[in-house]
Amino acid sequence: MSGNNEAAGDAGGGLYAAKWLNEDEQAEFNAFVCAHPKGHALQLWQWGEIKEHTGWQPHRLVLTRAGAIVAAASVLERRLPVVGSPVFYCPRGPVADPHDEEVMAAVFRAIRDLARRRGAILLKIDPDVSVEDVDFGRFLRAQGFRPLDKGRGFEGVQPKFVFRLDIRPEEDELLAAMQQKTRYNIRLAMKKGVEITRGTREDLPDFYAVLKETTERDNFLVRDFGYFADMYDTLTPAGFGELFLARCAGRVVAGALVFRAGDKAWYVYGASSNAHRNVMPNYLIQWEMIRWAKSLGCAMYDFRGVSGDLSESNPLYGLYRFKKGWGGVFTEFIGEWDLVFRPVMYRLWQAAEKLYSGWLKKFMVNIRSRFRL
Repeated sequence: MSGNNEAAGDAGGGLYAAKWLNEDEQAEFNAFVCAHPKGHALQLWQWGEIKEHTGWQPHRLVLTRAGAIVAAASVLERRLPVVGSPVFYCPRGPVADPHDEEVMAAVFRAIRDLARRRGAILLKIDPDVSVEDVDFGRFLRAQGFRPLDKGRGFEGVQPKFVFRLDIRPEEDELLAAMQQKTRYNIRLAMKKGVEITRGTREDLPDFYAVLKETTERDNFLVRDFGYFADMYDTLTPAGFGELFLARCAGRVVAGALVFRAGDKAWYVYGASSNAHRNVMPNYLIQWEMIRWAKSLGCAMYDFRGVSGDLSESNPLYGLYRFKKGWGGVFTEFIGEWDLVFRPVMYRLWQAAEKLYSGWLKKFMVNIRSRFRL
């Protein structure tokens, strides 16, 4: 399903025009997202299609000046049960220069207009902007956004803390910049005969079986098989996703899904079997995904979430240590911000979120289950 097909009209004093796109305008939308420095896989047209199958309605916006696109946003809408009013979510967007306040303000005006017509309670964003960018935070406050304190774990919709690796250097330079143990484990996996291949649609059940094994071992929740099948069917043929598998002694012992948009790649889901863990398949599969992204001209590889609590006593410290070993940069994003359109309904939304979070924490040991890609 495309956007709502309603033109937003002039969005910036005659300088900018905002347009909600139809299905046949998918190519130009994706081309802009992929080419932009702030483009993200979660802003691709196809990601909106995946979320549509889980109850969200996607709306795709472009902002133009003199006929050229200067900003884009994929806005997901979901109606809440009982009350019937929707919430808006723009994952890792909008795709625009965060320091071009004129453009950003025009984007938010267009979304406000759509929110008014749809009766939305709020717009949630978690942009690909560093927490150190105080100017952007100041701009968001001036626009009426309020920051949300989601703690230092995985409580947010998307991870606030990640490791990102510049993969433009040559492979030998990347290896040299890694921690010694990481290099050792890559070579150990090679020596022990671990084989890394790109998976096909027929390999998805094997990947999902290992993923289920991982969730049972580490005690966190996972979506059903159909979600991963839909993700593969939607992203992989379009060139935006890839499945990787690690085999040892003919058996699938690890797997991972990686997303790509333009010159950026993201390690999204990973899984490992209880068998053959001593041959370090997770290290070799990660290295081969980096090499794959590099071969496609990617400049950045995102290992995604780690906890912001870096104390060694944190149960998730091992995840931090694993991702740190690749030589990437620990990055803290600006986090989640809400733009409230209906204050009374918003207070009800906040109360419902707290109840949901409390229930979730009561029944789960590992907070990683809060990943809601």
